[in-house]
Amino acid sequence: MHELSRDDARRIAVRAQLLDAQRPGDVVEVAEQLAAIKIDPTAVITTSEKAIPWARIGWAYETGQLKKAVEDDRLLFEYDGHFRPVSLMPALVARMRRRVFRAQASEWLAANARFRSDVLARLRAEGPLLAAQIPDTSQVAHKNEAGWYGSNQVPRMLELLSYLGEVGIVRREGRQRVWDIGDRVYPASLPELSDEEATRLLEERRLQAAGIARQKSSWTPVGMAGEAATVEGSAWKWRVDPAAVAALDDDPGGRVAILNPYDPILFDRPRLSELFSFDYVLEQFKPASQRRYGYFAHPILIGDRFVGQLDAALDKKKENLVVAAIHEMSPFDDDDVEMVHAEIRDLGDWLGVPVVGLS
Repeated sequence: MHELSRDDARRIAVRAQLLDAQRPGDVVEVAEQLAAIKIDPTAVITTSEKAIPWARIGWAYETGQLKKAVEDDRLLFEYDGHFRPVSLMPALVARMRRRVFRAQASEWLAANARFRSDVLARLRAEGPLLAAQIPDTSQVAHKNEAGWYGSNQVPRMLELLSYLGEVGIVRREGRQRVWDIGDRVYPASLPELSDEEATRLLEERRLQAAGIARQKSSWTPVGMAGEAATVEGSAWKWRVDPAAVAALDDDPGGRVAILNPYDPILFDRPRLSELFSFDYVLEQFKPASQRRYGYFAHPILIGDRFVGQLDAALDKKKENLVVAAIHEMSPFDDDDVEMVHAEIRDLGDWLGVPVVGLS
């Protein structure tokens, strides 16, 4: 049983997320450690798949690295809205092949058996293809209460088949995904894992990425991976990566990080509150009158403390990074101001635009 101070628990979490002073070398190293890089089209400053590597690598990161790693080197692949390292492909494919859908999706697939066959046949004969290049031969339309899909049923079919491993994404053309038959995306030479082996590997990798996680959590399910731990002042039962504990004596220190709202360190909201005393709410979907920090405020991390939120955006012509406000969660001292401003200017330089609005 590891007995951790709250400071040590936060240091473990920050270092596991590659947000300490020792920066990783490239986007593949980031993906291997984090297990996933979220893809999202929201680009108030820049998209999450660009912001997440930049927050870790810094100036050395060029966005072309990600495209090369996915399309040329095949070291990363896209699945379920994330870029993932190929080291996780066996576990995820094992999960795909044993996937069981909820009733509504199962019934829709059954009602569209011919459509499913048509999509697979078209990809097998002509793939890779964009969804727009595949005819909609559906028999039954999907009930679209959430509004995520249009009248064309092909994207919905491709999504469901991707969860089964019958199709996969080989690359992107702009924001559009290019699909192919699963057999050409997921090699037959992949090691076959049992459910237990796949679950254990995924839990271990989640804990590696988190450093420390609650033993029973729907946000970061790690099962019995790692070792048991307690955290000073917390009644929770924790699991901790033993390698992260061993590395506490070799601490490179902290730094400033400007974090996209979809950054993985922010994902587990209960853990964020418990360890960091930071109750982050994304106000994107709130009416403007109810926003306190801004439409898409980026949390600011200094060392192991969330100290503020940056309300900033590229202007409409993408010629300036405009800072509307820097909200201080607690008063900044002079060093905090200097470091945060320097990081925002670095972000503007990396984007290739001047920063407007810093005092």
